[in-house]
Amino acid sequence: MSLDDLVLAVAPQTQATAAASGVPPRFNCFVTGTDTEIGKTLVSSAMLHALVESGVRACGMKPVAAGAELGADGKWHNDDCDRLAAAGNVHLLQSITTPFLLKEPAAPHIAAELEGITISPVPILAAYVEINAASDAVVVEGVGGFRVPLNDEFDTADLAEQLALPVVLVVGLRLGCISHALLTVEAILSRGLKLVGWVANETQDDMAFADENVVALEQRIPAPFLGRVPRLDEPTAEAAAEYIDFTQLPNWPLPNAI
Repeated sequence: MSLDDLVLAVAPQTQATAAASGVPPRFNCFVTGTDTEIGKTLVSSAMLHALVESGVRACGMKPVAAGAELGADGKWHNDDCDRLAAAGNVHLLQSITTPFLLKEPAAPHIAAELEGITISPVPILAAYVEINAASDAVVVEGVGGFRVPLNDEFDTADLAEQLALPVVLVVGLRLGCISHALLTVEAILSRGLKLVGWVANETQDDMAFADENVVALEQRIPAPFLGRVPRLDEPTAEAAAEYIDFTQLPNWPLPNAI
C-alpha cells in the first residue's frame, strides 16, 4: 500500500457525504503551532475534553514525541502524550497513538538518531488508520512548530500534508508572534491544506500590547478566531476549553442531547 493509498483511506468525511449516508460527520484535525512550548497540547487536550463532553468517542494522537521518562509502571512516558490520553475516552496502545516515542528531549531527528531510529511516515499513517477506525474523532498534535525535521527528507509539514487533515493553529502570545503566526499560516496554505481555525494562548502574564497583537492577527489570519486562553493557574483541558469556541470548526459535533 502506498502513502497515497493510506491518505485516501482516511480522508475526512464531508458534511455532504455524511448527510447522504445518514451517518453523522466525523471530526478530525491536525493541531500545529507557531513554535514549541506554546500550548498545542493544552488546546488539543481541551478539544478532546469538549468532544468527550459532547458524547463522542475521541482519541488524541501525537505521532512523534521527544522527551520521555521511565515511569513507576516500567513504561516510558511523555507528558504531552499522557495529557492527550487522559483527555480522550478511546484508549489504545501507546505504540499506536505515538508510534515514535523518543527519550531525548531534543529535535526529533536528533533524538531519533541517538537511538538509531529513522522516523518514517508509513508507521504513522498506518497507526492513524487504526485510530480512525476505533473512534469518531481524532485530534493529531504535531511536534514543535509546523516545519520540524523528522528525518533528512521529511518534516512535520510533509506529515500534515500526507494526513490531509484540516489544520488548527495555536499561536503563543509573545514578542514576535505576529510574524511567526503569519509565516506559519503561509506555510500551511502553500501545502494546499485548509486552515480551519486558530487559538491564541497566553504564554506569559505580562506581554506588552497583547490585545493589540490579537487584533492584528484577527485581521490577517484567514480563518476563524476560536478563542484566547489566558495564563491559567491550573492549565487543565477542562479549564482551557472554557475559553475556546470549537463549534466554529467544520464537522464539530453538536452537544450530546442525551
